[in-house]
Amino acid sequence: MNMLVDGEWRTGAYEYTDESGEFDRQESSFRDWLDGGVAAAGEEPVSSTFTPESGRYHLYICRACPWAHRAAMVRRLRGLTDEISVSLVQPERYDQGWEFSDDHPDPLHGYDYLREVYTDADPGYTGRVTVPALWDKQTETIVNNESSEIMRMLDTAFDGNDASLYPEDRREAIDEIVDAIYGPINNGVYRAGFAGTQGAYEDAVDDLFDALDHWDAVLADQRYLAGDGERLTLADVAMFATLIRFDHVYHTHFKCNRRAIHEYPNLWGYTKDLYQTRGIAETVNMDHITRHYYGSHADINPKRIVATGPDIDFDESHGRDGLSGEPPLPQ
Repeated sequence: MNMLVDGEWRTGAYEYTDESGEFDRQESSFRDWLDGGVAAAGEEPVSSTFTPESGRYHLYICRACPWAHRAAMVRRLRGLTDEISVSLVQPERYDQGWEFSDDHPDPLHGYDYLREVYTDADPGYTGRVTVPALWDKQTETIVNNESSEIMRMLDTAFDGNDASLYPEDRREAIDEIVDAIYGPINNGVYRAGFAGTQGAYEDAVDDLFDALDHWDAVLADQRYLAGDGERLTLADVAMFATLIRFDHVYHTHFKCNRRAIHEYPNLWGYTKDLYQTRGIAETVNMDHITRHYYGSHADINPKRIVATGPDIDFDESHGRDGLSGEPPLPQ
C-alpha cells in the first residue's frame, strides 16, 4: 500500500500483511479530542484542546469507506449537518491515494489529493492517508482520523438533537459490542480479502461467519444491538457500515461467500430496518462503494471490472416493527 513517509508520498511503502499472511491494519495517527467528547470506557483522550463550535470543523469522507461512513451517519443522525461541514473524495483510490476532483473538490484548500491536507497538518507525517479525517478550520490541523473516536466525539461533544447514539446509561454495553464486532466483522472482511495465505483467509472467514451467526441469533428477539435493543446506538452504526456493503462487495470481492447477508433471516431484516431509518439512506452510495472496491484493489481485481449485482432491495419491508424499540428521528 501507499503512504506518506516523512511528508513524502511513497508507493508500495506499506505491507498490509504480516509474515503469516494476516492482514495488519495500521493504527490511526491523529488522536486529539474535542472538549466535552466522551472516550470509550477505559480510554483516555490524548487532549481536549479543541472547543466544539458550530462551523469550525470539517469532515473529509469517502462514501465508499465504511470507517468514514460511520462518522457520516453519526453527523446526520445527531442533526449536525449545519454544525460540521463535509466533503468527499473520489471513490476510486489509485497510486496517488485519495483524490479530489471537479465532482468532489476540496472546498477548504483546493488541493488535488487528501495527502496534502495531511502534510498541512504535519509536514513530516509518516503513515497512511485515511478517511474520515476531522479538520479544524481555526488551527488548520487534523484533530482526529480514528473513526471510532470521531463517532463518539460527534455524539457527545456537540449538542445536536435528542437522539443520542451513546447515552450515558448504555455506554459500557455499547463499547463492548463495538469492540466485539470490530475484530471478526468490521475488520474481519478485510482480514479475509487481503489475506496473504490460505490459512489466514480461512481463519478470518471462520471468525467472520461465527460472529455473523451469533448476532443473527441475538437480533431474533431485539430490534437493535445494545442493552435491551430498544434504541439505535453507535453499536448499530458500526455494524451497519459493514452489513450494507457485504453482499455487493465483501461477498464476492473479498471472498466472504459462505453466506450472503440477505440469506440471514434477522441480519437481513435488521440491515433494511437501519437503511430505512430516517437519515441513513442518504449516507449510502452503492455506486461509490462498488466502484471503490472493485476499481481500487488491483492486486485483488487486476482488470478492475466492477460487478453489477446482486439485485437486492433495501427498501422492501423489513418485518421488524413488531420488535420493541423506536428509530430516532433526526432533525
